[in-house]
Amino acid sequence: MSRSSGTADLPEAFIDQLRIVSGQYHNRKILTDSADCWAYGYDNSRGRSLPAAVALPESTDEVAAIMAACAEHRIAVCPRGRGTSTTGGAIPPQGGLALSLERMNRILSVDPANRVAIVEAGVINQTLQDHLKPHGFFWPPDPTSAAFSTIGGNLACNAAGPRTLKYGTPRDNTLGLTAVTPQGRIIRTGSYTTKSVVGLDLTRLLIGSEGTLAIITEATLLLTPAAQAETTLRASYSSITEAAAAVSRIMAQACQPRAIEFMDSGAIRAIGQLDRNPLPEQTRALLLIDVDGTENGLQESVDAIMAAAQSDGLLEWLRASSENEAAILWQTRKALAPSLRKLAPGKINEDIVVPVSRMAELIDALDRLAQDHRLLIVSYGHAGNGNIHVNLLYDPADERQTAAANKCLAEVFELTLSLGGSLSGEHGIGFLKRNFVSMEVDDETMAVMRGIKSQLDPLNILNPGKMYPDQVTH
Repeated sequence: MSRSSGTADLPEAFIDQLRIVSGQYHNRKILTDSADCWAYGYDNSRGRSLPAAVALPESTDEVAAIMAACAEHRIAVCPRGRGTSTTGGAIPPQGGLALSLERMNRILSVDPANRVAIVEAGVINQTLQDHLKPHGFFWPPDPTSAAFSTIGGNLACNAAGPRTLKYGTPRDNTLGLTAVTPQGRIIRTGSYTTKSVVGLDLTRLLIGSEGTLAIITEATLLLTPAAQAETTLRASYSSITEAAAAVSRIMAQACQPRAIEFMDSGAIRAIGQLDRNPLPEQTRALLLIDVDGTENGLQESVDAIMAAAQSDGLLEWLRASSENEAAILWQTRKALAPSLRKLAPGKINEDIVVPVSRMAELIDALDRLAQDHRLLIVSYGHAGNGNIHVNLLYDPADERQTAAANKCLAEVFELTLSLGGSLSGEHGIGFLKRNFVSMEVDDETMAVMRGIKSQLDPLNILNPGKMYPDQVTH
């Protein structure tokens, strides 16, 4: 019996083996019909590739058995959560298997006394945050996609969000992992305690490896107590230079903001119709600042940040008067990415990082690139750590704009590195960025990375074609 995949058929023996190891033959844990598989053939990068089959395991043991079968038959596998990757990290290999962890969505335990939660990889970030709130805790990573993305996906890309500024990335907030190797072995990394130096730090190695080394199935997470009080501030500036200088001064304060978000003039125009608190007409840069702390200390922190934010270019200072008003300010920021689709049908979204002190240079140079290539470039992001989302907007139907966008992208990366920056802060590499990696990582370092990959995945069946640039043979 043939199973149409649109790419290549998998061996009957392999499919039957998957169904057997999945425990139940009849509950649609293994999908092979093209109509079913297409739902797992794309992600937020808008790339597409039809998998030959989809596996929907419900336990770590099932993932291990599936991977053992894949190793035996040399079938390429792409692990995935909810497909929010913007770099193609969740696009399956042609003729391969998409392994979705969406059914592994249980919060296994919450231990307030030790500030620990154990969760499966398919738990939605926001679901976890809502579950933790009555306990008085939260897990710090909060990507903009938190309402849709999974903990496993967050860990795979080390995706963080605005709160990274004060509370760190997933690497800083994860104690240990349960993962499955490409051969189907179950490994456990890290510990239940905040201190342990036993063995190599495989936890931090697997986090951010984008599913190329092992499949994370469970995570032991370090929780943070919720602040007693919090508030949101908005500062409008007449220039990028003034806003960037304010960020540097704010970050030099002893009181650390929870988040500092930045928007350039293009982003401000994009949200103009969404904002219920109109900005001064001369606004060319905007900062959205979150501050949290104790009830007694919050005002002191706000006063210090306000003092640091002051300059001749400060046009307006707004403090949210209620929790609802703060939520409205943040809704506007979170609506920014989808609103850019109204400005142009095509968008290249990058998340470069530069030293905070060089943000003004970056934005000024991006303006020049926009003029040189006759493109619209909109920038916003996590100003407190220099992680800026640069959006190149263009019409894919226009050959000139498409060519200009691709050329401009390479120049954006060259600019970033010349400022002492990095090509990705939290989106990952996937397949869209992989051939730019050699701009940042030297040959000797890349050889070490490839060596680790080949040791753990000698058959190269786990998320092949992601992260590592193509090897050039001479």
